[in-house]
Amino acid sequence: MSFLSRIMVLKSQAHFSAGVYNRFGGPSAGVAIEGSRKRKSGQAKSRVGLLILGFMGVYVVIGGRLVEYAMKDQEVVSSILPPDRLMASRPDILDRNGEVLATDIRTVSLFAEPNKIVDVDEAVEKLATVLPELDVRDTYKKLSVKTSHFAWLRRQLTPKQQSQILALGIPGIGFRPEKRRFYPGGPTAAHILGYVNIDNRGVAGMEKFIDDQGLADLASVGMTSDQPLEPVRLSIDLRVQNIVRDAVVNAVNNFQSKGAGAAVIDVHTGEVLGMASAPDFDPNNPQEGAKEGWLNRMTNGTFEMGSTFKTFSLAMALDSGKVKMSDTFDASKPIYIGGFTIHDFHGQRRWLTVPEIFQYSSNIGTARVIDLVGIDSQKDYLTKLGLLTKMQTELPEVKMPSQPRVWKKINSITISFGHGVSTTALQTGMAAAALVNGGKLIEPTFLPRTREQADQIAKQVLKKSTSDEVRYLLDFNGYKGSGRVARVPGFGVGSKTGTADKVVNGRYSSTLNFNSFIAAFPIDNPRYAVITFCDEPKTGEKQYGGTLSAGTAGPIARDIIRRAAPILGIEPKFGEGGSALLVSY
Repeated sequence: MSFLSRIMVLKSQAHFSAGVYNRFGGPSAGVAIEGSRKRKSGQAKSRVGLLILGFMGVYVVIGGRLVEYAMKDQEVVSSILPPDRLMASRPDILDRNGEVLATDIRTVSLFAEPNKIVDVDEAVEKLATVLPELDVRDTYKKLSVKTSHFAWLRRQLTPKQQSQILALGIPGIGFRPEKRRFYPGGPTAAHILGYVNIDNRGVAGMEKFIDDQGLADLASVGMTSDQPLEPVRLSIDLRVQNIVRDAVVNAVNNFQSKGAGAAVIDVHTGEVLGMASAPDFDPNNPQEGAKEGWLNRMTNGTFEMGSTFKTFSLAMALDSGKVKMSDTFDASKPIYIGGFTIHDFHGQRRWLTVPEIFQYSSNIGTARVIDLVGIDSQKDYLTKLGLLTKMQTELPEVKMPSQPRVWKKINSITISFGHGVSTTALQTGMAAAALVNGGKLIEPTFLPRTREQADQIAKQVLKKSTSDEVRYLLDFNGYKGSGRVARVPGFGVGSKTGTADKVVNGRYSSTLNFNSFIAAFPIDNPRYAVITFCDEPKTGEKQYGGTLSAGTAGPIARDIIRRAAPILGIEPKFGEGGSALLVSY
């Protein structure tokens, strides 16, 4: 069939279809059929939509109930702290050489779901076999509240205790993981490190300082994690810290004293390399030391420092230019003023040079010197030396010094030899460091600080020439005066003693002393300063004065320098006579 023939056949078929279409009703019949189909399709879609809406409603109800139960359980269980916060990490604390001072360890705590406890009496009896110190009455009360879904029973168990409790098989008893702070050295650096509470939050010392820098804020909004944090490195040298604590603890025991303290300070950076106060406490169990041990007597206790203040009085007199080293002052007889009598404990009853006033610790001579300085200048110098204002450092426990509201002449005189102004031991040590480092006052720090960083914040409070003269006085006293007790061969120790009568019921006691001692070494080029004290000693080294400073606070400094100087890299220099400084004046 040709192409044209095929076309004709297709045309004829098309005409036939059209005829049939017209025969059975044409266009109107097609419209009726199409309408019927649309109605049936709409009804089916409506039924499917209703079915979908029904299923969605059921699932919404189920989901809502699940969310409600989840929120309810979390609210009850997290009445103390949610699990992620119980496991939140604190940064390790290290000494300057990387030795660990504080770290986190994993532990578990015991809790109960009272609503699931079958037999309360049996549960309490079984738990008491593993935890004999358990408060039975309190535990019974907690477990008897059947509407309760959660109750802590004991925080921070040992692995052995956890294993033993698991073996008891008590329904409704469980464990939650958390972290506990651990201090490997125990009480070695207690007052520097501080401690944390049961929820691993800093309460005192550098632990609280770390929280105050933002860690506590992060914890409060749940932004902490259980991942290790960058360690915090301190200025403390653990070796020196051990030596310092040994010395003060021995002083409390050997001298039967109420307390003792000491610190080793880098005079050029202000870094504290070791500091201890006794009695102290174990930060792993701080509650045991709550009565006496919590008080950091080095920074949070203020005391009249006695004759160590004569160092500052002579320094300000020399720095003012009103007094020279060669000047002499009448110390032949007591001074009577305002109903008070100023006399010398080791009176020479003659005119004394400035070095002799220092050597014999003359109250009369110091009073004569300070009279030339004047009250206003005296107050100004002590303020510049940081002795009348609150010390700025990282430790939260810092007490404000006290001073007279109105400075009269009698106040000026007594303050010149260490009575009438109370300061902390550490800030006294920092002022002493300024006297020997060229005259620069540097605030103390428990964090690493370079000499360049220290120079940027240092305040020049004395002339360098005055600092040189003070070093001579300290060396002179350490060689010929009361500081001989701390003269460690080879290390050139310059020092000054201070014995202050304590105030009891508003009057100075004749039997109770607060003894302080400042030292610097090597005195020809000082690198370190030492401040020590001994509070209310009942005995002491008799050959150096018994209960006075030379027999109590002095030996603490001697023992620290003897053991710590080699560790700090000080090479001993042995020779005849005293220091090279002694021939320069």
